[in-house]
Amino acid sequence: MAGIVVLVSYTALPQQVDTARTALDSLVAEVLAAEPECAGITRLQSVADPARITLVERWPSQEMFLGPHMHQPHIQAFIQRAGAFLAGPPDISFWQDAGAY
Repeated sequence: MAGIVVLVSYTALPQQVDTARTALDSLVAEVLAAEPECAGITRLQSVADPARITLVERWPSQEMFLGPHMHQPHIQAFIQRAGAFLAGPPDISFWQDAGAY
């Protein structure tokens, strides 16, 4: 698939892992329903530290992710309430397919 992979890594506050996971699951459902440009999202959770959650997202471009996606009302609402269950802002990185083995 052409496009980019975006890794969005979160750390939940202690005692807020379930709340963070539920909020992220709701956000993913909203993104997939409202943003047809998104080609899929997978949620990963660390085995060693369940408070670490990473979303693996597929988008047509970095500009699409940073522009239209990040300005959606559901994203802005999530950002406003995330301080209640996340330890800080996510680490966001952009990747491209380098080929299969």
